[in-house]
Amino acid sequence: MHRVGSAGNNSNSSRPRKEKRLTYVLNDSDDTKHSAGINCLAVLKSSVSDGCNYLFTGSRDGTLKRWALAEDAATCSATFESHVDWVNDTVIAGENTLVSCSSDTTLKIWNCLSDGTCTRTLRQHSDYVTCLAAAERNANVVASGGLGGEVFVWDIEAAVTPLSKSSDVMEDDCSNGINGSANSLPVSSLRPISSNNSITAHTTQCPGYVPIAAKGHKESVYALAMNDNGSLLVSGGTEKVVRVWDPRTGSKTMKLRGHTDNVRALLLDSTGRYCLSGSSDSMIRLWDLGQQRCVHSYAVHTDSVWALASTPTFTHVYSGGRDLSLYLTDLTTRESLLLCTKEHPVLQLALHDDSIWVATTDSSVHRWPAEGRNPQKVFQRGGSFLAGNLSFSRARVSLEGSTPAAVYKEPIFSIPGTPAIVQHEILNNRRHVLTKDSAGLVKLWEITRGVVVEDYGQVSFDEKKQQLFEMVSIPAWFTVDTRLGSLSVHLDTPQCFSAEMYSVDLNITGKPEDDKVNLARETLKGLLAHWMTKRRQRLGSQASANGDVLSGKDNTARSLAHSRIEVDGNAENDSMVHPPFEFSTVSPPSIISEGSQGGPWRKKITELDGTEDEKDFPWWVLDCVLNNRLPPRENTKCSFYLHPCEGTAVQILTQGKLSAPRILRINKVVNYVVEKMVLDKPIDTGSTDGSLAPGHGGQLQHSAVADGSFKSGLKPWPKPRPSVEILCNNQVLSTDMSLATVRAYIWKKPEDLVLNYRVVQGR
Repeated sequence: MHRVGSAGNNSNSSRPRKEKRLTYVLNDSDDTKHSAGINCLAVLKSSVSDGCNYLFTGSRDGTLKRWALAEDAATCSATFESHVDWVNDTVIAGENTLVSCSSDTTLKIWNCLSDGTCTRTLRQHSDYVTCLAAAERNANVVASGGLGGEVFVWDIEAAVTPLSKSSDVMEDDCSNGINGSANSLPVSSLRPISSNNSITAHTTQCPGYVPIAAKGHKESVYALAMNDNGSLLVSGGTEKVVRVWDPRTGSKTMKLRGHTDNVRALLLDSTGRYCLSGSSDSMIRLWDLGQQRCVHSYAVHTDSVWALASTPTFTHVYSGGRDLSLYLTDLTTRESLLLCTKEHPVLQLALHDDSIWVATTDSSVHRWPAEGRNPQKVFQRGGSFLAGNLSFSRARVSLEGSTPAAVYKEPIFSIPGTPAIVQHEILNNRRHVLTKDSAGLVKLWEITRGVVVEDYGQVSFDEKKQQLFEMVSIPAWFTVDTRLGSLSVHLDTPQCFSAEMYSVDLNITGKPEDDKVNLARETLKGLLAHWMTKRRQRLGSQASANGDVLSGKDNTARSLAHSRIEVDGNAENDSMVHPPFEFSTVSPPSIISEGSQGGPWRKKITELDGTEDEKDFPWWVLDCVLNNRLPPRENTKCSFYLHPCEGTAVQILTQGKLSAPRILRINKVVNYVVEKMVLDKPIDTGSTDGSLAPGHGGQLQHSAVADGSFKSGLKPWPKPRPSVEILCNNQVLSTDMSLATVRAYIWKKPEDLVLNYRVVQGR
């Protein structure tokens, strides 16, 4: 597991960010597939003979999925979405409680058979939570371990039913930290109800419960195991030792040394007498906890051992890891067999009757034959070798080229995933992102709609990037990462509001061509369109007598001093979502964000119910969407000088510095020059179009002479209209370039831009 920034609020940006960010995760396929590596597996067997068995998978895409299993197929019957970073482990506690842990530092509790709604979020860890362990016969006990050496033992029942003890480790954030209507929770856990009858998770101290801390690890913990009745816990990690604990008290009972590298996988037999450990030193060790010593070591793998699963009788072990191989080893005779080889490192194993589920860094999961009830059957096929007890013995054999042949060539069946995105590039137009996935497919995304607009297939990423290059300069208003296997688009205030385009360039009909469109504002409106509709429906049903509730203005949002905020004048409070900002409802993006309370959450935009408010969303998002208010923005203007070309007899029209929007096109500058020349007199500075009089500093408005026709009230001028060229650095400028583009690609200097004009003869 790599220590990199999460997709949530604690992202890899180095500077401290005061305001909460809003992230949206794009999804171009159906929601029934994972889009990144599978970190964990859990099998839930039906208690009735003809009932349905389920497989749970937890992924680096941040979600868990439940698969209904048939003989040779699996159907996704629910997606569990609430974590905001990788899901690292999952266990089933009791009959139908699913517990998951994540790099977002939380544990989450779900009902196995629900539609995927999170019933509790447990916050006690201060860093990534890497592993979980459950007690087979004690449904209430679950242990969690993570980076920073933290190990906690949870009583799930107590954690779900808060006591009167006050603590802040636990919140009621049902359904992603955003609760539904008041009747969706037991009365004992109701919160103060806000005016809109929604209950929201609080981070303030609330009736809660503190887990038992097992203190002693000085470094990160990567593996945990518990015996059936929950009386023994073992842990391992980067300290290279196996620690043994009494989970009932959190006290250390012993420390087992022998591995020479990180301990990455642990198993306990049902009684707690024997322990198996897998390590990055490529060894598997069998420990007798009664004797407090290692009784066997098995050199089976040629690289790190990351996953172990044992037969019910603890006589054989299945092991997988970084060497892409799955082995079966007889713990008594030391005989070992290569069951199969994979294309990706093995991350977790789950034995299921006579087969075994294998999870890897790929987004697909495979079910392989394993003869778990009678593993001797596999050995009868031959091809086994004797596991040495020195790690280099297997490595030496593999170097000599006598690698064993795999028993199985094909899995029984596979649950396919979507290839993860492994490379991306934000294009200059700041609306498209080029991506390449693990299958080599190159696609072009439009991030203001969250859709793939071109699928180029398997082509060169770099060549396609060069082909798509445009000479345009638009501020970087969003950032992107692909940590979750998909595109996560991050919006941070105020910089996200820095990019504007003219409506004509976005092909928005029904708006004046020169209307400036703020890309982030329109994107937020598109993302929250469903939420706005639901909110209006809710407010409509509670409409107040004075009728101002539905005006679109949010009377409850914090009112901010005008010095800090500017109302978007062009917006005219239009809540309409324009086509370039309409997000798909078939594969809708998910929002990851955080409000004033309850911590980060993740939800599909179509699952927002309209009750969410400033406790759930950053205040600046609501202020933008509900009140059309944007924070003050810097650098929306570009200063420049406009001089005649040297050696031309053209009159000097302006002496001072001009200022205009960055997105102003050169054709507007041409119009400005032409109008000055043709009218042959200074234009009054107070004129309606706001253009400059010579010798005055001031504004060249984007509305200045929009289409080359003159202001109404002026008679058509008898002079013929001259043909004017604008130059920069002696280069004639294309009229559809913006000032920002000229500055970035032609001028290329920090000083104010200098433009020259000349009359072109004979046209």
